[in-house]
Amino acid sequence: MIKKSLLVLSAAFMAIFLLAACSGKTERSSSSTNGKEQKIQVVTTYSIVYDIVKNVGGDLVEIHSLAPIGSNPHEYDPLPVDIQKATDADAIFYNGLNLEAGNSWFDRLLETAGKDDKDAPVFLMSKGVEPMYLTSKGNEGEEDPHAWLDIRNGIKYAENARDGLIKVDPDNADVYKKNADEYITKLQELHDKAVEEFSKIPEEERVLVTSEGAFKYFSAAYGFQAEYIWEINQENQGTPDQITRIVNLINEKGIKGLFLETSIDARSMEAVSAETGVPIIGKIFTDSLGKPGEDGDTYINMMKWNMKTIKEGLSK
Repeated sequence: MIKKSLLVLSAAFMAIFLLAACSGKTERSSSSTNGKEQKIQVVTTYSIVYDIVKNVGGDLVEIHSLAPIGSNPHEYDPLPVDIQKATDADAIFYNGLNLEAGNSWFDRLLETAGKDDKDAPVFLMSKGVEPMYLTSKGNEGEEDPHAWLDIRNGIKYAENARDGLIKVDPDNADVYKKNADEYITKLQELHDKAVEEFSKIPEEERVLVTSEGAFKYFSAAYGFQAEYIWEINQENQGTPDQITRIVNLINEKGIKGLFLETSIDARSMEAVSAETGVPIIGKIFTDSLGKPGEDGDTYINMMKWNMKTIKEGLSK
């Protein structure tokens, strides 16, 4: 599977390489050109970063997001259009913390697009986040990428989006600052509400069992114990040993309900539910927003959905 993904990825890069290498990068500004406002061209690596940058950039930015809604951004095979968009971008925003590290897809995209992840116009959204680390065999010491599930880190993402946009478009700094301030106020209010609402669940009942171990940051922020079948999405997940471990833990702790992520194959959690007799009591968002117009279609809406689903599920 890994070899196949690498071959597909290599083919995509080779198909676009000459076009990307020869493409002239035209400097853009959101200032007026021939009487028309030209938007800042932005690329983001997945839907959550897209939404945060969109809230800060507003009408001044045009954004192309790479990993589609509902997909796994840990491992993505860029399409030729992705590489061309990255080549032409005024700014690229990525999560970091190893989220885009699978098959080195993001590093290869940057190299082909002629961009540098150590300097503008490539911006790290998780800059300033205190990372948490993986502990499972083969992943020891690697950074856990799911920082956005602590809304306080989402605020840091918004601040980094603001600073990146100001760097590439200083003429509109006041707009980006205003948009960021308004957005950050909403995020802080949501974080405060989460702390208040989750405190109403008895501490011994605040055990969150999911497929992937994506809720470490969330659990540390809101007083939960995070449990899971596997720790990080990768090729080796839902193994018999992983299933046995979580089944034993559920039985020992008397867990009353399980949660399934919207971007995860349901079969492993369904197997755990069947083995333990414990129901799946809600679907929650982790690595992707919901589709436009549906539940969880923005970062704020996905966090509101998660708060409501978890609180109601564990309060039954």
